[in-house]
Amino acid sequence: MANFQVNKTYQEINEKIKQGKAVVVTAEEIIDIVRRKGEVAAAREVDVVTTGTFSPMCSSGAFLNFGHAKPPIKASAVKLNNVPAYAGLAAVDVYIGATEPAADDPLNKVYPGEFKYGGGHVIQDLVAGRTVHLVADAYGTDCYPNKRLEKDITLKDLPNAVLCNPRNCYQNYNCAVNLSNRTIYTYMGPLKPRAANANYCTAGELSPLFNDPYYRTIGIGTRIFLGGGVGYVVFPGTQHHPGRPRGENGVPLAPAGTLMVLGDMKKMSPRFLVGVSLLGYGCSLAVGLGVPIPLLNEEMARFCGVADEDIFAPIVDYGTDYPAGTGRILGQVSYATLKSGKMILDGNEIVTVPLSSLVRAREIALLLKEWIEQGRFLLGEPVELLPTGEEKPVPSFSHES
Repeated sequence: MANFQVNKTYQEINEKIKQGKAVVVTAEEIIDIVRRKGEVAAAREVDVVTTGTFSPMCSSGAFLNFGHAKPPIKASAVKLNNVPAYAGLAAVDVYIGATEPAADDPLNKVYPGEFKYGGGHVIQDLVAGRTVHLVADAYGTDCYPNKRLEKDITLKDLPNAVLCNPRNCYQNYNCAVNLSNRTIYTYMGPLKPRAANANYCTAGELSPLFNDPYYRTIGIGTRIFLGGGVGYVVFPGTQHHPGRPRGENGVPLAPAGTLMVLGDMKKMSPRFLVGVSLLGYGCSLAVGLGVPIPLLNEEMARFCGVADEDIFAPIVDYGTDYPAGTGRILGQVSYATLKSGKMILDGNEIVTVPLSSLVRAREIALLLKEWIEQGRFLLGEPVELLPTGEEKPVPSFSHES
């Protein structure tokens, strides 16, 4: 156990929250406090730092129970607004994936495809209270003789609706460019030829896992802001790779940790769950997610003091290197530079374009701060922390302007 000058517990912080005495600041606000007062004083003064991110998160979806019919049915094929859902679970349980396109979508047959409606849009429609048309087909059994069910449903009609996202909240991600001679369409958005634009997709200093790079407070059972409601971290996300190279401040220099998260869809908001159409690529779901970071000690204050100029993203060519899987990195660029709207690569100025919304990330951090200050949101102490995969830090990169 490290010999910290400040040592707080979840129980102590939660008691202060209940009494309305907890000091809560956002991930942007803590930076100045740490710089002015130092990490020890910041840890003594501040109890919780709130974070936020809002961006397309493809590995998302929802478990839905649409209720038993008369006569009962064991659904084997289900469509919601003509979007196929996976029915290989139980009689009336399905999973709708965010990236599933409508059954009659032309996909990329007319290139680039528009992907106007998919699973992410179904989830948004349900959360918004809109009517969704359900069609279920079955082969029929002695106990479930019904072979077809067709009805309109709303979220309030469903016995259960659980958002369950296998991989959200990436800890850092690529800055995408295209060095080829043609426009390409990717999950990072359209990329113009000869590196005419550079797209990126995190909220930088506001992003949750940048503020706890080694997952000291994040694990199974951590209570979070999810889709406008309350959710939980339930496991490391798929493609959780915490052993990536890190800078001297512990922040990964490439995509690293991820979270598997879960929450009650009936308490969520369409403002923070938005269906997305990515031209030439497919459908997705933009997810609003925020994690409260307890300042248990001065180490956590130091981690939360990280700023955009201290966080670097790898620059990757999606024209050739990414589809070929070469692993080549063209350089590193800070989030301060990315957020400025332009960067320099090989002596050329490039426009930088965010896929994530900084405005809504701030809104999430402020909402979470408000909930905690009002005593409406207590910290959930994880029963098990995420794997850290800690490696020795490497020197910071300086391949950017």
